[in-house]
Formats: sequence, C-alpha cells, structure tokens
Amino acid sequence: MKKIHIILLVLIAGSIGILLTFLKTASTYDTIETAMAKPGKFVHLMAKLDKTQPIEYDAVNNPNYLSFTATDSTGKSVKVIYHNAKPDNLELSDKLVLKGKYLDGLFDCKDIQTKCPSKYKEEQARTGGTHPGNIPVK
Repeated sequence: MKKIHIILLVLIAGSIGILLTFLKTASTYDTIETAMAKPGKFVHLMAKLDKTQPIEYDAVNNPNYLSFTATDSTGKSVKVIYHNAKPDNLELSDKLVLKGKYLDGLFDCKDIQTKCPSKYKEEQARTGGTHPGNIPVK
C-alpha cells in the first residue's frame, strides 16, 4: 500500500471518530410523553410554564427548591422539581428548555433555559399592546 493510501485511511477513520463523538453529544427536544417512556434517561424537554398551577418557591426557607407544572405542545403536563434558584424571568418566558430526567412521576430538572418572546411588532406598540409582565408598551 502506498503512503498516501495509508494517510487517507487514517484521515477517514479520524473523521468518522469525530462525527460519532458529535452525534453522541447532539440531542433533540423530547415531549413529556417521550420523556416518560425513557425514565431515568437525560432528556431536553421543550415546554411552557402552566400558569394555572401554583409555583412552589420560598427564597428564605429553601432557596434551592422550585416546583412548578410544565405543559408541552401536545397538552401533556408534568410536575417539575428544580434544585436551584428560581430563574428571574420564569413567569415571563414564552418557552422553557428543561434538561433533566423523568423519575417516579416527576421531572427532576438539572437546568432551565428560558426562551423569551420575540420582539414586539410596531403594530402592537401603536395599538397599545402590553408587555408579558403587563407593562404598557409605548
């Protein structure tokens, strides 16, 4: 075998190894139903805060405990437990990316990424639209 063939084979094998590494770290968003089907497996859940259910958070007595209900796009709900401080814009966020595991009827969340609503259109501002926090838009 020529040296160039050996070098090409090594480069191809290295490229395949790099691709496999990226595929293992790549993830997709799961629904609550698919997360329930994979108990104990780390998933990324795309959901939104269910504002009809109470949020349990006491910054004085236990600042590292947050509990709320999340609903996904299919309408399914799950109780979320987060052992960290409550994100400041949790109630204002349009969507949430919850990273964690579904265990025993609860979603044990390790990280919350809030997705804020897009910028408001000029038309909303002209017609007296409101900010999600009920702040008047000028």
